[in-house]
Amino acid sequence: MPDLPDHPPAVAAALAQFPVFDGHNDLPSVLRAEAGYGVEGLDRPTTYHTDLDRLEAGGVGAQFWSAWVPSGLPESEAVVATLEQIDAIHRLVAAYPGRLRFARTAADVRAAWAAGEIASLIGVEGGHSLAGSLGVLRCLARLGVRYVTLTHNDNTAWADSATAPSVHGGLTDEGLAIVAELNRIGVLVDLSHTSADTQRAALAVSAAPVIFSHSSAHAVNPHPRNVQDDVLAGVAAGGGVVQVTFVPDFVSPAVAEWTTAARAAAEAATESEGPSAPSGGGFWKPAPRPGQTYQETAARNRAQAGEPSFFAALRAYERDHPRPQVTLADVVPHVEHIREVAGIDHVGLGGDYDGYLYFPEGLEDVSGYPRLLTALAERGWSAGDLAQLTGGNVLRVLQAAEEAATDPIS
Repeated sequence: MPDLPDHPPAVAAALAQFPVFDGHNDLPSVLRAEAGYGVEGLDRPTTYHTDLDRLEAGGVGAQFWSAWVPSGLPESEAVVATLEQIDAIHRLVAAYPGRLRFARTAADVRAAWAAGEIASLIGVEGGHSLAGSLGVLRCLARLGVRYVTLTHNDNTAWADSATAPSVHGGLTDEGLAIVAELNRIGVLVDLSHTSADTQRAALAVSAAPVIFSHSSAHAVNPHPRNVQDDVLAGVAAGGGVVQVTFVPDFVSPAVAEWTTAARAAAEAATESEGPSAPSGGGFWKPAPRPGQTYQETAARNRAQAGEPSFFAALRAYERDHPRPQVTLADVVPHVEHIREVAGIDHVGLGGDYDGYLYFPEGLEDVSGYPRLLTALAERGWSAGDLAQLTGGNVLRVLQAAEEAATDPIS
């Protein structure tokens, strides 16, 4: 990892012991939309929240890159699009030897750190990407996928999402079987985006520790994407980790309230037009066609770009009703609450960079992690505590999932 002389001693010591092992970054979907899946130019400043220099400045030593596709896509299309996302992640890592290194195991992560490289892992965000098939799941694992988020914004046929009406009461028998298969082959169960009932059901049966790759504390902000206290206790009992996210809606009750009002106004303004896009996919763009370069794809997407009227209505609402401010100080209570309820062994970081339009002041991009660590150090966190938060806890859970697997795929 780079020299970090400007950070307080506790922060520098923590990052030297365990660099940040971030749970969720959506750069691959941004590359699809903005660059036609081209991976060039990330070794210099970008307009994204993520590039290599800022990752290194942020002390990031391991990154779960998200293979996300909209949960409103038909599942057969979702499988294809997920494979395209995974292909982009592999090409991203291959394009920057000496700076990025593909990782599947805890040992791979340690080897990347020893070489001064950023360990790059894959998480699939949403069970719709499995299309109900354990064969698809195993194939994804062979491609290097190391966690599967059981749902995204919509329910699957076997699990309830946090942001959709409950239809299953948690996990169906099929969902329980998928959790068992994830355990068997050594892939982490990720409970971000799932309903509290889904979380409780998974915790009750999982033979390995689970993660929340990008969620915060429900007691601090009662957003449906945040984790309730009884679930935090269950995560701790099972040895898992909750990786605190920085998404303003999840962090700030004021922003969450504003967003609810803004969306209601935008929906009312565009009600006659019907749905504008698959769930979560307002800016989902086509991938390159055979024979088409990344540059041609990006140009085609730009030529076809037009702000969906729903998003135009959101912007109009914001002009008359400015968003509340959200800062790094709003994130601190989430980290400390999860530590208080679950314990220092069960809290981590999952920024969700490039998965949202903007982030709190002080945490605007991936270079901001040391500022958060500094704020915690000023509140009495020791170097050892910070090291568990940055990477020690997640590395332990990854190792535990490998050890719990009875038929691991690597």
